[in-house]
Amino acid sequence: MLCQICETRKPRRHCPGVRGDICAPCCGTEREVSVSCPLDCEYLLESREHERPVEIDPATIPNADIRVTEEFLEKQQELTNYLTMALLNASLSTPGAVDMDIREALEAMIKTYRTRQSGLIYETRPSNPIAGALQQHLQNAVEQFQQALAQRTGMSTLRDADVLGVLVFLQRFELQVSNGRPRGRAMMSILLRQFHPGQGPAEAPSLIAP
Repeated sequence: MLCQICETRKPRRHCPGVRGDICAPCCGTEREVSVSCPLDCEYLLESREHERPVEIDPATIPNADIRVTEEFLEKQQELTNYLTMALLNASLSTPGAVDMDIREALEAMIKTYRTRQSGLIYETRPSNPIAGALQQHLQNAVEQFQQALAQRTGMSTLRDADVLGVLVFLQRFELQVSNGRPRGRAMMSILLRQFHPGQGPAEAPSLIAP
């Protein structure tokens, strides 16, 4: 029997992503590249402990003009948690969704809210259907939060600027934890462990940018 991926080496482990046995080198090189790994795969979880995010040139960070401070996040903690959970749930329930889809969805949302701040109503939609589905889930979550806030306070107090700030925060989070693999789901893994501690420990880096 040979590895189901390279068909050269002897297999050493079972891969739920290909539903067959593969060798360790292929597991390392094809993980989240050509293989869509289940988030609970033991070898994927082990690799997360040693995985290094792709380095980012600060000069290339998008929307650098939008400041996301500790004070802002503390003030908008409820909105941040709500949208983060909504994004996680949408990602987990959308077949084929990966971190790159999240990145596209967030960028489209940010462009939309930047336009709204200028006084125009124009929704940017990604051409990627998976990213488009995530964007719609996230926009629905914003509207649901606004409705709940209005019912609780008697007035609509959700500002577009606050939504924009949270979206930029999530965008920087994804950029900072991304492993750069085409089928990578590092952000989803971290959020899953944070909101569901039983999945294992995860430490999110500080995402506050001046």
